[in-house]
Amino acid sequence: MHADGDGRWGARAWLLLVYAFLYAPILCLVVFSFTAGEITTRLDGVSLRWYAALLDDRELAAAVLLSLRVGALAASAAVVVGTAAAVVLARFAPRFGGFLAGMTTAPMVMPEVVVGLSLVLLFTHPALQPVLGGRGVAAIWAAHTTLCAAYVTVLVRSRLREMDRALEEAALDLGCPPAKVFFVITVPVIAPALVAGWLLAFTLSMDDFVLAAMLSDPGSTTLPVLVFARLHHGLKPEINALATVIVAAVSVAVLVANRVMQRAQSHRRAAMHAALRT
Repeated sequence: MHADGDGRWGARAWLLLVYAFLYAPILCLVVFSFTAGEITTRLDGVSLRWYAALLDDRELAAAVLLSLRVGALAASAAVVVGTAAAVVLARFAPRFGGFLAGMTTAPMVMPEVVVGLSLVLLFTHPALQPVLGGRGVAAIWAAHTTLCAAYVTVLVRSRLREMDRALEEAALDLGCPPAKVFFVITVPVIAPALVAGWLLAFTLSMDDFVLAAMLSDPGSTTLPVLVFARLHHGLKPEINALATVIVAAVSVAVLVANRVMQRAQSHRRAAMHAALRT
């Protein structure tokens, strides 16, 4: 019993250490966002000065809005493309599943510099530039969709493998069209994977620097590119304020998404139990 207690306390201490390593820098960033001074790493009094400055920084606001727009569009497109690829890999391509899975998930393991260079050559090719529009928002969106679709494919494919196919087969036997089976039965079952894939894709798009830097033009500067550019001139605490707002927004979004998914799962379980009783 004594050994078990020591092991339990050791595991708790290790977990606390890991959480401190992960979240202590974020906590420091939040604290320093309320400084009244000019230095980002020192708390010279408490003030909302930099939050007010954040509202007046039009360049930073434009970069945030662009990143949000590109992130939302890329995440939505990645969910559609990744879900389609996952369905094909899990349902219709058992023989060539390994090869196709490797091709689909290649952007996950391939260096972003290589992916970015290939897309730069594609969008700036003299024959394709008039059609594709060259560098800019569309190019960044295409690059982020390519990268994020691979992650969505992995998440959705793993969920499809765990799904009981008897539900789909029963619906097909009862005369339900395959498209309706997918949207009425399959999509609700894999909904948690779709939500997780969208959130992951959105986060990856918001966080990406390499692809955005290589494919941006003067009118399409995303937030990571702008922060990196300002780093050479010295960051102000308003960046800490912006990061604090983003952390708060992401935390609320994750909590709401988890709550919605838990309610959906509880409703599905209740419906299944009611169906078994009847």
